[in-house]
Amino acid sequence: MDSTNIRTTRVCHVVAMPFPGRGHINPMMNLCKLLASRKKDILITFVVTEEWLGYIGSDPKPHNILFETIPNVIPPERLKAANFPGFYDAVMTKMEAPFEQLLDRLELPVAAIIGDIDVRWSTGVGNRRNIPVALFWTMSASVFSMFHHFDLHIKQSHAKIDLIEQVESIAGMSSSNVEELRTIFHRDDPRVLELALDCISRVPQAQYLLFTSVNEFEPQAFDSLRAIYNFPVYPIGPAIPYLELGESSCETKSYLQWLDSQQTGSVLYISLGSFLSVSNTQMDEIVAGLQISGVRYLWVARGEASRLKDRCGDMGLVVPWCDQLKVLCHPSVGGFWTHCGWNSILEAVFAGVPMLTFPLFLDQDTNSRQIVEDWGNGWRVNDAVKTEKLVTKENIAELVRRFMGAESDEGKQIRRKAKLLQDKCVVAISEGGSSAANLDAFISSISPGKGH
Repeated sequence: MDSTNIRTTRVCHVVAMPFPGRGHINPMMNLCKLLASRKKDILITFVVTEEWLGYIGSDPKPHNILFETIPNVIPPERLKAANFPGFYDAVMTKMEAPFEQLLDRLELPVAAIIGDIDVRWSTGVGNRRNIPVALFWTMSASVFSMFHHFDLHIKQSHAKIDLIEQVESIAGMSSSNVEELRTIFHRDDPRVLELALDCISRVPQAQYLLFTSVNEFEPQAFDSLRAIYNFPVYPIGPAIPYLELGESSCETKSYLQWLDSQQTGSVLYISLGSFLSVSNTQMDEIVAGLQISGVRYLWVARGEASRLKDRCGDMGLVVPWCDQLKVLCHPSVGGFWTHCGWNSILEAVFAGVPMLTFPLFLDQDTNSRQIVEDWGNGWRVNDAVKTEKLVTKENIAELVRRFMGAESDEGKQIRRKAKLLQDKCVVAISEGGSSAANLDAFISSISPGKGH
């Protein structure tokens, strides 16, 4: 069906505004695909910059999701890492006007805006235009709760953000959360954290709050958030591309063929994220440790792929990109070394794969603790990472051997926990499960003719 027919027949028109970054655009698109799969008479306008349309414009998507663009009013992706505070600030200040101009051009009335929380201005736009806004959070509910309580603490105590080092306790937060906040503030730019807290403080202006997580993964966090806000809080996750797992590709990727030739559960999959990575010295230790371990591995190294390929020998395959969910669901993969980005964690949980945690940035320390201490489906690579000490090749080799030894008691334990969490995930997305029900409730609420 072409877009003209869609425009004349679809009645529930939703505008999606993701934060311009891979870790935000992907889950927002996955959410939109889930919405499109559950309601046929929905039209979703997915708004990106012209630069991002160049990256994702040819990706397959349902016919009732259409791209619209705003000009490149923010720094390009290649400059983001060099000055992330500047990039973040530009998203907050430069994108609102062209987004409003785009809304003015749309033919169909808008039933709801789904805005990434890190796009600070979406609630203001929706409220001015009397359009309901669903804010979308792409990290865990636990991290959201942690930032929310810290924001309250700052407002009530009139403290400065950078005085977290002197704070012993914060109402509503565990001592481990306070310690993780200290780690974040020690390692990350204060300006970014100020902006992030400002975004959190505007959540009460929304009409809905959507999470990529699953209720059963973080039940206490979701219970507390429902008590805080007087509007629906909907965990609809995992917002990962599981609907596309059954689709066959025209060409079989070489890395999947390589996995086909490996023994069941024998391969360690490694991905350290798409934005920030580790030092060259630490990377060299990781490579050497993997070689010593004798464990087979598939490593997605993006910009580092060409440098690492020559050094990895016969035990490892290094690629610049892969379909991560398909890899994690492959029977040959027995473990995942992850930087603990939330999207990657959700994919690993869906696949039932245990994790080695190697947090690098922002929410990842909290995610690592959740995996290791709350869920029990993974181990830390080394606590020394928190203090930026080098993890040696000897330590890496010994840990990887133990982690991939599925027959040991400790190996069986983390794999049993991973399977239990996977089972919760399957139930949540099945008909009658919590995530499926929340998606339907949200769609019903925003559909024309319903009260908001």
